[in-house]
Amino acid sequence: VQLQASGGGSVQAGDSLTLSCVASGRAFSSYDMGWFRQAPQKEREFVAAINWSGGSIYYSDSVKGRFTISRDNDKNTVYLQMNSLKPEDTAVYYCARFMGGRWYSPSEYRSWGQGTLVTVSS
Repeated sequence: VQLQASGGGSVQAGDSLTLSCVASGRAFSSYDMGWFRQAPQKEREFVAAINWSGGSIYYSDSVKGRFTISRDNDKNTVYLQMNSLKPEDTAVYYCARFMGGRWYSPSEYRSWGQGTLVTVSS
Protein backbone atom coordinates (compact mmCIF):
# COMPACT_ATOMS: atom_id res chain seq x y z
CA VAL A 1 0.00 0.00 0.00
CA GLN A 2 1.11 3.57 -0.67
CA LEU A 3 0.11 6.33 1.73
CA GLN A 4 -0.10 10.04 1.00
CA ALA A 5 -0.41 12.42 3.94
CA SER A 6 -1.54 16.02 3.53
CA GLY A 7 -3.11 18.91 5.37
CA GLY A 8 -0.16 20.28 7.28
CA GLY A 9 0.58 23.96 7.56
CA SER A 10 1.61 26.84 9.78
CA VAL A 11 -0.87 27.88 12.44
CA GLN A 12 -1.07 29.77 15.71
CA ALA A 13 -1.34 28.14 19.09
CA GLY A 14 -4.96 27.27 19.80
CA ASP A 15 -5.83 26.76 16.13
CA SER A 16 -7.03 23.56 14.51
CA LEU A 17 -5.87 21.47 11.55
CA THR A 18 -7.08 18.29 9.97
CA LEU A 19 -4.58 15.92 8.40
CA SER A 20 -5.57 13.35 5.80
CA CYS A 21 -3.86 10.16 4.74
CA VAL A 22 -5.06 8.57 1.52
CA ALA A 23 -4.18 4.96 0.77
CA SER A 24 -3.86 3.27 -2.58
CA GLY A 25 -5.44 -0.07 -3.33
CA ARG A 26 -8.67 -1.80 -2.44
CA ALA A 27 -7.71 -3.44 0.86
CA PHE A 28 -7.62 -0.27 2.98
CA SER A 29 -10.78 -1.22 4.85
CA SER A 30 -8.91 -4.17 6.37
CA TYR A 31 -5.91 -2.12 7.54
CA ASP A 32 -5.28 -0.84 11.02
CA MET A 33 -3.69 2.60 10.76
CA GLY A 34 -1.71 5.02 12.85
CA TRP A 35 -0.32 8.53 12.99
CA PHE A 36 3.13 9.38 14.29
CA ARG A 37 5.09 12.61 14.44
CA GLN A 38 8.72 13.53 14.49
CA ALA A 39 10.07 16.84 15.69
CA PRO A 40 13.57 18.00 14.74
CA GLN A 41 16.27 16.01 16.53
CA LYS A 42 13.69 13.85 18.28
CA GLU A 43 12.56 10.27 17.83
CA ARG A 44 9.39 9.39 16.00
CA GLU A 45 6.52 9.55 18.47
CA PHE A 46 3.18 7.73 18.49
CA VAL A 47 0.17 10.04 18.18
CA ALA A 48 -2.94 7.95 17.50
CA ALA A 49 -4.11 4.69 15.97
CA ILE A 50 -7.37 3.22 14.75
CA ASN A 51 -8.31 -0.31 13.86
CA TRP A 52 -9.85 -1.35 10.55
CA SER A 53 -13.45 -0.72 11.62
CA GLY A 54 -12.87 2.35 13.75
CA GLY A 55 -14.04 0.42 16.77
CA SER A 56 -10.71 0.59 18.59
CA ILE A 57 -8.85 3.87 18.96
CA TYR A 58 -5.70 4.76 20.86
CA TYR A 59 -4.07 8.09 21.68
CA SER A 60 -0.86 9.20 23.26
CA ASP A 61 -1.29 11.03 26.53
CA SER A 62 0.13 14.18 24.96
CA VAL A 63 -2.73 14.52 22.47
CA LYS A 64 -5.62 12.82 24.25
CA GLY A 65 -8.60 15.16 24.45
CA ARG A 66 -7.25 17.45 21.71
CA PHE A 67 -6.77 15.16 18.69
CA THR A 68 -9.28 12.83 17.07
CA ILE A 69 -8.44 10.02 14.67
CA SER A 70 -11.09 8.75 12.30
CA ARG A 71 -11.39 6.99 8.99
CA ASP A 72 -13.59 6.75 5.93
CA ASN A 73 -13.09 3.36 4.32
CA ASP A 74 -15.13 4.37 1.28
CA LYS A 75 -12.56 7.09 0.61
CA ASN A 76 -9.50 5.05 1.62
CA THR A 77 -8.66 7.83 4.05
CA VAL A 78 -7.68 8.17 7.68
CA TYR A 79 -7.91 11.58 9.33
CA LEU A 80 -6.30 13.33 12.28
CA GLN A 81 -8.34 16.24 13.58
CA MET A 82 -6.05 18.40 15.73
CA ASN A 83 -7.57 21.01 18.03
CA SER A 84 -6.05 23.38 20.57
CA LEU A 85 -2.67 23.07 18.91
CA LYS A 86 0.41 23.87 20.94
CA PRO A 87 3.95 24.82 19.86
CA GLU A 88 5.12 21.41 21.10
CA ASP A 89 2.89 19.79 18.47
CA THR A 90 5.24 21.12 15.80
CA ALA A 91 6.55 18.13 13.84
CA VAL A 92 6.35 16.21 10.61
CA TYR A 93 3.30 13.96 10.86
CA TYR A 94 3.32 10.52 9.26
CA CYS A 95 0.67 7.92 8.67
CA ALA A 96 1.44 4.22 8.43
CA ARG A 97 -0.15 0.81 8.41
CA PHE A 98 -0.14 -1.11 11.69
CA MET A 99 0.99 -4.71 11.28
CA GLY A 100 0.26 -6.00 14.80
CA GLY A 101 1.87 -5.90 18.20
CA ARG A 102 2.32 -2.69 20.11
CA TRP A 103 0.21 0.19 18.84
CA TYR A 104 2.67 2.78 20.11
CA SER A 105 5.81 1.32 18.53
CA PRO A 106 7.02 2.59 15.13
CA SER A 107 8.62 -0.79 14.46
CA GLU A 108 5.16 -2.37 14.22
CA TYR A 109 4.19 -0.18 11.27
CA ARG A 110 4.90 -0.35 7.54
CA SER A 111 4.25 1.65 4.38
CA TRP A 112 5.10 5.01 5.87
CA GLY A 113 3.78 8.00 3.96
CA GLN A 114 6.06 10.94 3.12
CA GLY A 115 4.86 13.09 6.01
CA THR A 116 3.26 16.49 6.27
CA LEU A 117 4.73 19.35 8.27
CA VAL A 118 2.76 21.05 11.04
CA THR A 119 4.21 24.20 12.54
CA VAL A 120 2.53 25.81 15.53
CA SER A 121 3.71 29.22 16.64
CA SER A 122 3.01 30.83 19.98
